[in-house]
Amino acid sequence: MGKALGKDATCSIARSLDVVGDSWTLLIVREALVTGATRFQDFRDSLGIASNILTGRLAALVDEGLMERRTYQESGSRPRDEYVLTEAGLSLSTVIAALSDWGRTYRPRPDGTSPQFSDAESGEPARLAFVTGNGEFASPAAMVARRRPDYPEAA
Repeated sequence: MGKALGKDATCSIARSLDVVGDSWTLLIVREALVTGATRFQDFRDSLGIASNILTGRLAALVDEGLMERRTYQESGSRPRDEYVLTEAGLSLSTVIAALSDWGRTYRPRPDGTSPQFSDAESGEPARLAFVTGNGEFASPAAMVARRRPDYPEAA
């Protein structure tokens, strides 16, 4: 949201960080995912974020297509906006889960909490994993990363 890396960066990680590389942004997404927060006041109260910063981050999340602004009106009140995650915003659940797992493992605290993702129907806890094309689980230590084109047919 600081646009330090630029939308036109060739690296997908740099392009992603251009959108979500700010801690407040990821914490807003976390609140929407974990607590179901949609209202400005909900985000402000749970995060303790200044209103001006929250306004800017929510606007950027809407502009980037991660949240959708919807107007609602409670009986006897003026119309207000709520912020609902889009498919792109919901897909950040894997990023939030990965950060949560990493923090729980490498930065644990006795008073700390972490999101637990579970299957919506069964309630079965889920975990993140690398899975090969043939369905085998692979250890992160066994992985190698190499650059590849976003659109392989263009290579």
